[in-house]
Amino acid sequence: MGSRNSGYISMGIFGFFRRKDVFDEDARRARLLRNGRIAEGTIFDINTDEAGAVTHVFFRYSISGVDYEASQALDGAQAQRPADYVPGARVVIRYDPRQPGNSVVV
Repeated sequence: MGSRNSGYISMGIFGFFRRKDVFDEDARRARLLRNGRIAEGTIFDINTDEAGAVTHVFFRYSISGVDYEASQALDGAQAQRPADYVPGARVVIRYDPRQPGNSVVV
């Protein structure tokens, strides 16, 4: 009984010291823009704000015969080029070769 309880306590201690993953969208995008592989994708839908400005894009792309769909909020520079993100537009993406579903529109 003592070893069972000590195992339980050990798990708690390891959980306490385990690194907590914090999702940082800006860091993820910067890493992909710097190190990601390049592919071509297609915009298939958009979201707009009340004024009609494109705020969010939905895109698809294919890597090694596998199709992926993803979405992304546009950054300030991208929002200045709304004609680049109309449905059907071809876009350049960058993706993580170890996790091809992790991607951004350039």
